[in-house]
Amino acid sequence: MGSEATAVHLNLWGWLLLSALFLAASACSEQKRESGVAESVTMSAAEAGDANKAARAQPEIAPAKEAPVNYLETGDLQAIKKHDTIRFVNLSGASEDLLPRDGVVSLRHFELANKLAKQLKLEPKWIKAETPDQAIQMLIDGEADIIAYNLTVTDAREKVIEFTVPVRHARLILVTGPEGPDISDARQLKNIEIIIPAGSAIRETAEKIVAENPNANLTIRELDIHGNRDNLMDLINAQKNRVAILEDFAAEDLRNYRDDLRLGADVSTMQNIAWGLRKNAKRLNTTVNHFLTRNLVKAQVERITDWKGIKKSGVIRLLTYNGPTTYFLWKGVLMGFDYDLAQAFANKHNLQLQVIVVPYEESLADWLRAGRGDFAGAELNITSALEAQGMVFTKPYVESSDQVVSDKGRPPIKQIQDLNGRKLTLRAYSSFIEVAESLKNAGIDVDIRVAPPDISQSQIFSMIADGLIDATIAHSGRAKIETSVEPDLTLGTLIGDPRPQGWLVLRKNWHLLQNLNKFLQSYRKTSQYKQQYQAYFEPNKRFMRRVSSRVIPGEKLSPFDKLVKESAFKYDFDWRMIVAQMWQESNFNPKAVSPVGAQGLMQVMPATAEEMGFPPPLFEPERGIKAGVKYMDWVRDRFNPALPTVNKLWFTLASYNAGYGHLLDAQRLAKELGLDPNVWFDNVEVAMLKLAQPQYFKRARYGYVRGSEPVQYVRNISKLYKAYVEVMSDTVAFYPPIQRLPPKVHCEPGDVPEGMVHWAPAYSSP
Repeated sequence: MGSEATAVHLNLWGWLLLSALFLAASACSEQKRESGVAESVTMSAAEAGDANKAARAQPEIAPAKEAPVNYLETGDLQAIKKHDTIRFVNLSGASEDLLPRDGVVSLRHFELANKLAKQLKLEPKWIKAETPDQAIQMLIDGEADIIAYNLTVTDAREKVIEFTVPVRHARLILVTGPEGPDISDARQLKNIEIIIPAGSAIRETAEKIVAENPNANLTIRELDIHGNRDNLMDLINAQKNRVAILEDFAAEDLRNYRDDLRLGADVSTMQNIAWGLRKNAKRLNTTVNHFLTRNLVKAQVERITDWKGIKKSGVIRLLTYNGPTTYFLWKGVLMGFDYDLAQAFANKHNLQLQVIVVPYEESLADWLRAGRGDFAGAELNITSALEAQGMVFTKPYVESSDQVVSDKGRPPIKQIQDLNGRKLTLRAYSSFIEVAESLKNAGIDVDIRVAPPDISQSQIFSMIADGLIDATIAHSGRAKIETSVEPDLTLGTLIGDPRPQGWLVLRKNWHLLQNLNKFLQSYRKTSQYKQQYQAYFEPNKRFMRRVSSRVIPGEKLSPFDKLVKESAFKYDFDWRMIVAQMWQESNFNPKAVSPVGAQGLMQVMPATAEEMGFPPPLFEPERGIKAGVKYMDWVRDRFNPALPTVNKLWFTLASYNAGYGHLLDAQRLAKELGLDPNVWFDNVEVAMLKLAQPQYFKRARYGYVRGSEPVQYVRNISKLYKAYVEVMSDTVAFYPPIQRLPPKVHCEPGDVPEGMVHWAPAYSSP
């Protein structure tokens, strides 16, 4: 009894100590916000390196705990937010990341759901259901908010819950063991026990097979598999007369690591797989649909491939950061020195450039090594530091010195010695940390601070201009741009000689490296390169206006964002996509009129607008937007519900531009040509181009169409839409962070409670 009391006593004191530390940290953070003092971290590069190694040793996905259901909530998103949590239910619980087979446990749902929770600023809680039917009932009863699982869309389920846009599509197929029966045709099954997951929609298909073969002696057995299909396969292999029905993707996942199964005939048409939500939760439904659509549009399979693989795919991927010399948006135009050069390289080799914006808090090198891009570039100084990790730099494409930038209200830093007694705040992962350490080792009494990983170089410049921090180091070209835009910044001393900058490539991808080097050597001699260099590194007033008015993450995309959001929400479109479309249609000019008479921001024909309930003219912004978005919804609703979400979006845009009838003609022609009629890029768009040729359009129901227009229209909007999503979210689809980052600390060194540490990474890029 005494030991139990002692244990309780110690636990109580432990809880009180943790609470005190938490309150101290919170108070420190609150005091900081009230005083307006900038957040900073002050670890040395060596200490940061140790912390970085420790962080990387952790698993990529931190395991979450399953949450007991301790409240009921059947309301919409606003009601859910009052609990500060969002409850996800599936058949695996929260520990999917601890299981060995990523495909089997559907990690993609787990990652997406946690990412959604983070976007909503809610804590994710995971609940395990034994069957899909139980998960649906928990949703209806208010014990969960979202079914984040491979849930098949059926007519019966649609009567009781809402479904999101499809996250994938699947057919049901027959599966058996090595000694099992012939499963090449469901009509040949005889004396068979059909095994299906309990509480799943697969039962409807099994019952249909039994009904269609009344004399075959077929029986159905349901098995509680609890999210683990291995149990089902073990049961099948126990007897030779057993056959399972599974989704094709689930069966393929099993075959990736098991050799005791055979896949057989399809027994269903293509089915939609989606997440489930409660009825009458319009705001939550729209929010989740927009979130999933953005991620599906941006999705890119991780790959580490050679030049041959890149050419075969037709896509080359650049990893970079948002910034005025690397990659940014200005009035719908993609710009940046790294972007321009990468685009020129892609054009030379007839490749489509895909730009992947890496979150500020993560390393380009880590993303490259993980296969999330083919090459990386964002003002990277060429060093040998990454060679041990299997990466090399291209030949340089520019040279730049390091330069100090400081607050104009403080004494200028005209020479190295002026750094004595000053504080340098440096971008996490940047080579400037090493530069500053070398100054300190040379006897300069400078206080080196490393910003939190999610703080960009632009934010550091803004804090200097606001007087919150003292100074920083940047590349001289970038420093010149920032000081030209912000009058409260001043240029300081150069540090060292100009250093070469290059793109980063995996050493094993030597053929890509050769092609990049060959391109850079020749391109640097062209007049186009000289013009681009002058534009970005010797900017004139026109360029500076572009930089200062570029799209900044979290700020407005257009003057009409609020109006677009209202209409987009009403018709379940991602407002960023509508803004991208609006730029393509009118360049944000509400008075625009096309040569054929289309009007307003969305360039709707007067007759079409009248049919939508908006008689012309359409020059008033709200009227023009409402007419265009309603017409988009009308077009989208004409497509098969089973059409994959992303391709339905591209088809809708193509139809908006060229007409629904021409899209149907292009789908039919694509099928005749052996292309996929349900995929736009490189399939139906190819057929659309051919409908401008007499041998094809004379056999088309809707005749001739200038196919290059809808093809370029969709490509432009999809490219701009993806860029808007990157700028607004700074995240990449389906991917967890490469490394785990400790919680941010918002205190000055002297105010840090005992047991809390400042943390910063050591190296990568500015």
